[in-house]
Amino acid sequence: MSSHTLQLITSHRSASFAAADRVDVALGNLAVRTRRLAGGVRDGVLLVELVAGATKVFVLPDRGLGIWKIMADGCELGWQSPVHGPVHPRFVPIAEPSGIGWLDGFDELVARCGLVSNGAPDCDAAGRLRHPLHGRIANLPAHHLDVTLDEAAGTITLTGAVDETRFLVQALRMTTSLTLQAGRQRVSWTDTVKNLSDRPATMQMLYHVNFGPPLLGPGAELVAAVEELAPRDMSAAADAATWNRYVTPQAGKGEQVHFARVRPDAQGRATALLIGPDHLNAASLCWTVDTLPCFTLWKNQGGLADGYVTGLEPGTNYPNARSYEESQGRVVPLAPGASVRFDLAIEHHHGDAITAERSRIESLAVRSPQVHASPKPGWSAA
Repeated sequence: MSSHTLQLITSHRSASFAAADRVDVALGNLAVRTRRLAGGVRDGVLLVELVAGATKVFVLPDRGLGIWKIMADGCELGWQSPVHGPVHPRFVPIAEPSGIGWLDGFDELVARCGLVSNGAPDCDAAGRLRHPLHGRIANLPAHHLDVTLDEAAGTITLTGAVDETRFLVQALRMTTSLTLQAGRQRVSWTDTVKNLSDRPATMQMLYHVNFGPPLLGPGAELVAAVEELAPRDMSAAADAATWNRYVTPQAGKGEQVHFARVRPDAQGRATALLIGPDHLNAASLCWTVDTLPCFTLWKNQGGLADGYVTGLEPGTNYPNARSYEESQGRVVPLAPGASVRFDLAIEHHHGDAITAERSRIESLAVRSPQVHASPKPGWSAA
């Protein structure tokens, strides 16, 4: 058995610029394939497909190393956005005055939000946009990408780097290591964000992890060891009692957002388990709460054609405007050269594995979680 490393993208000061647009390499039941998409808003997007046994993951180096979709034993994890992506960043007007141009490219299973800001649009007193919706990282390209296939270990590991840098403003680098293992329908990754500057910096990160059908539908349920939960605003207050259950798509139904704290296990990892309406398939998202202490649940239960989707969103903060979150102390300080690490994983479960995972999470649950009927001061800017 052997190991093989492919350098897919190299574009830094000490190396030639190169990108591997057409790769098709297999090693046992491991494989990596790349292709450059053409036509429409996909034109020019590099798509990297990683295969380990019955699991496939599609990574988007041009979109902040986001995860477009996961296929786990034939079950698709992702959602059907009315934006038919993946969208090349040149078609996403991040800086448009409304602040919501980010939505023009929103299509992934996993979209990172950050690194300078990760929440609602933030404007100054004169109404000028300071920070756009969900920040810039999801529309910045990787400048380095390697994939290692290790047949003996049965693993594929992708490593990459994305910079969010502006001269005289900030110099942040996100380095990612993502791993699949044959025989387990799980994708795990570690992001390390480093301050490259000689000056102190602050940053934010939020993982917008989005599921639609088949895991989302009437009767779907979210299981999490919630300690405290509050609606973001009064439009979500009516859903406070039913925050973890989902209804039939309803044309015109507005989004509902809840903010929460989730109790971790003994290893410091929290888990949210989305159980599909047929109770035959489920997906879990786990994350480390020491660096991602805040959890946001986004429920968008409008019509199917408009994007019927739920978002499970661990973050360093709640996705309010950065200026508000900064006033509440929810930004991450980074001294010159310092870094912060985020560990997450998505896993597909079916059959008896769903029951076992549900029991594990429920064993962590508090007897009477605090569920607020209205927005909590200090959590919501509303």
